[in-house]
Amino acid sequence: MSGGRGWGVGVPVQAHPALAAAASAALDAYTVATTEHDRAALAAIVADGADGTPTMRIDVLVEDAILGALARHPVNVLTEETGWVDHGSAVTLVMDPVDGSANAAAGVPLSAFSAAVAVDGVFTEALTVWLDTGRSWWAGPGVPSSLRTSGRRDLAGAAVSLLRPHPANPPAAAAWWEVARRAARVRILSTSCLEGALVAQGATDAFADAATDTHRLVDLAASVVLAESAGGAVRDVFGRAVELDTDLTKRWSGIVAATPDLADELAEVLSTAYRAAS
Repeated sequence: MSGGRGWGVGVPVQAHPALAAAASAALDAYTVATTEHDRAALAAIVADGADGTPTMRIDVLVEDAILGALARHPVNVLTEETGWVDHGSAVTLVMDPVDGSANAAAGVPLSAFSAAVAVDGVFTEALTVWLDTGRSWWAGPGVPSSLRTSGRRDLAGAAVSLLRPHPANPPAAAAWWEVARRAARVRILSTSCLEGALVAQGATDAFADAATDTHRLVDLAASVVLAESAGGAVRDVFGRAVELDTDLTKRWSGIVAATPDLADELAEVLSTAYRAAS
């Protein structure tokens, strides 16, 4: 990592070998996929993922390359499309090969590879790589993190990234607008892992799913390590623990915030507004 900025470029030399192999394969496969295929081909739905949602071709191209690279690293893998791959290891790699698939397929340069390492069920290391630029955020065991959040404690005046509002879900839409009303700035980037990394870097104060239960573990695992190593916190709007679970149909409404105080306030504001509108 580069001093002062909190982020680096490419795959850090300190990274766990399996994590490094996965990230390197993702960067290479993403470059090849976006060079050799047009937008329609990349966005084509080719399967259903392990989480039950449609899988785009770009997801398959990148994930297949990663799984091939991981053949030399017999760790367990929990990944968006294939799901749970059990090698009987104490080490598990929880990853989203292309977070922000719709952005990536459309040519919008906002997508990321993101993964966390869990040892005996506890997240210990994480790496998120912005696929279009190579910018990366890493935190690991025994190494002081250069990441620092903004330190903001209050929602009033905060810069917040949010998943898009869902008009068909009035309680969640009400929760979204309540946060938007209190915050100073709202962004919608459509890439949860990258938005979580930006919180850890201090570029934005918080990121949240406004009570829609959209997040899977692969969307939040890296932020657990990155944000907490930087002084931040990860919460669920409805109080559910964000921890290793191999069931990719399980959902969260995740919050990544600069401080525990801000995370708790966001959870309170969102859950209260959601329940009031239900």
